[in-house]
Amino acid sequence: MSLHQANINPAIDYAAIKQRQQAAWASGDYAVVGTTLQIVGEQLCETIEIRPDAKVLDVAAGNGNATLAAARRFADVTSTDYVEALLDKGRERAKAETLPVTFMVADAEALPFADASFDCALSTFGVMFSPNHEQAAAEMLRVVRPKGRIGLANWTPASFIGQVFKTLGKHIAPPAGVRSPALWGDRQYLEKLFAGQRIEITERLFNFRYRSASHFIDVFRTYYGPVHKAFLALDEAGRTALNRDLTVLMESFNTATDGSLVIPSTYAEVVIEKT
Repeated sequence: MSLHQANINPAIDYAAIKQRQQAAWASGDYAVVGTTLQIVGEQLCETIEIRPDAKVLDVAAGNGNATLAAARRFADVTSTDYVEALLDKGRERAKAETLPVTFMVADAEALPFADASFDCALSTFGVMFSPNHEQAAAEMLRVVRPKGRIGLANWTPASFIGQVFKTLGKHIAPPAGVRSPALWGDRQYLEKLFAGQRIEITERLFNFRYRSASHFIDVFRTYYGPVHKAFLALDEAGRTALNRDLTVLMESFNTATDGSLVIPSTYAEVVIEKT
């Protein structure tokens, strides 16, 4: 099946898949990795031009990068995620900066808000992990007012992180029928998900900076849910093979010349204006 085909299967048990996802994201401590991505949330809020007092929803907010960026611009922010432990990290960060933010456990595919409740909805490397892509996109559109905007930051299929997803999939098969989250970084796919809306996409780079490939793997294996769970699910030989494949991948992307690790990973910065 091609990259752009919907591949919708009504027999897919999305509830079971999300239960597994919640367990994965609750494992480790995503905030250790998540806070390194803060610049992406800041850039997105600049691009989408968050205004003071705008009603903003952060969907699949994780530890709150876009949440905090919007709150720093004096927006009225509601931060949501379906993992309470991730929201707790956002709460701690908002409290440290004395930023008034409403935090709420919510599923991106069933947002508990009325139609047209927000001026803007944001998601940085979050909603792209929802298993039912069409439902998540429809929910974001539903809760944003006409002429309101949706701002997304999504890893692209060819990016370093897109290739990490692909590498993990070679070692641990994803649930049947579930599509790659990196599809949310593909223009044609987004145009299908948000058909009829005005879409602007800017390709940007985020630089992963670590001491070495082994340092990156240690951090992601310990703290980043999907990688953490993948290593746990494999036997010793499988873990060795995954470690080797990730190392080879990183070496192919590494641009550092001083012995450290600097990996530019492309992401799509997406602004959707609701018609």
